[in-house]
Amino acid sequence: MAGRAGRIVFAFGLVACVLTGCGKADEGAEVVRGAPSARTIPFDLYTHCGIDEARIGSTYYEAETPLSDGSGNPPEGWDNPTQRGTMTLESETEAVFTDDAGHEVKFRARPGASAFKRICA
Repeated sequence: MAGRAGRIVFAFGLVACVLTGCGKADEGAEVVRGAPSARTIPFDLYTHCGIDEARIGSTYYEAETPLSDGSGNPPEGWDNPTQRGTMTLESETEAVFTDDAGHEVKFRARPGASAFKRICA
């Protein structure tokens, strides 16, 4: 009888764990203090044709304020073709890229997008 009760308790615990999301977080992700739903991941931002778009998982984002040197390149102070930093996913539709150089770019999801707006050559 004790064995059956133990299995029932274990089963309820397992169900509770699945429903509440306990378990291993995404590799490289960390919870951001003060923003329970936010998480930060390492991110290499493609900058070769300026800072305009990003893809995180299967979601395409566009910069709130695109950045460029005016000739389709990243602005001065940005690495080319990518800038290493972190992307903080603040919600399902908002993300913020930051790096050790002090850059910060806010991105918003493009609902329904399945590709980048333009392909950089």
